[in-house]
Amino acid sequence: MDNELETIQQIYNVVVEFIINYSFQILGAIIILLIGAKLASWLGRLVTGLCEKKNVDITLSRFLGNVVKILTLTFVIIIAIGKFGISIAPFIAALGAIAVGTSFASAGPVSNYGAGLVIILSRPFVIGDTITINSVSGLVEEIHLSTTILTTEDDERITIPNKHIIGEILFNSFNNRIVESSVGISYHDDPEKAIEVIRKALSGLDDICSEPSPQIGIAAFGESSIDLGMRYWVPTKKYFQTLYRGNLAVHKALQEAQITIPYPQRDVHISKSEA
Repeated sequence: MDNELETIQQIYNVVVEFIINYSFQILGAIIILLIGAKLASWLGRLVTGLCEKKNVDITLSRFLGNVVKILTLTFVIIIAIGKFGISIAPFIAALGAIAVGTSFASAGPVSNYGAGLVIILSRPFVIGDTITINSVSGLVEEIHLSTTILTTEDDERITIPNKHIIGEILFNSFNNRIVESSVGISYHDDPEKAIEVIRKALSGLDDICSEPSPQIGIAAFGESSIDLGMRYWVPTKKYFQTLYRGNLAVHKALQEAQITIPYPQRDVHISKSEA
């Protein structure tokens, strides 16, 4: 019991001595940290706001603002540590060793940050674009250093690690997405008339983009029909909605124009063998 009390007394004496000897340094360091934190936040917001006023992409603006904020905080922390007369060289060496060790232990997560930096600086896409990567398609809602978040027409959120974006084939259709559809007409009908009917039907839908204009033409000659292909651009958030409305409008227009949509037919000939 006496040993425990003696140990507690020694710890108490060390703490009191430290506070007495470094009280002004501690107070100064706390003040520097508080002022520095406010200054870093203010400078970060200032840089972000200036970039947005210059019409810089919002992702790049936020990135530059965060870089300024982190650099300012780092500088402030170095000044605060210096108030105690402590050399920062050992801390820098230790941080470097930790960073190297972490990079080997977590190559995957670190590569995500590296890929995110490449995306932010090279800007292959920006927030609001529609991209397709490895059959995954959606509207870019957020771009972070480690991940990119897409949203679909059903308000699903798709989170893609950035390392799976860099080095892959990426399709960027910006704000829109292309619809590719087809319909078959009878060989007895005039394909030019059918194409014009379809064009008028699609032009009546507000969500179909006028530029680039819809493409309609003969896609193939089937066994029972002339297949007409349709390609047009629609807002990503209204892809399936517009696709279904477009198909219905085309079907109604062809019926009103008395153009036949055939179904597959096969002629079967049965021959009787003579006994």
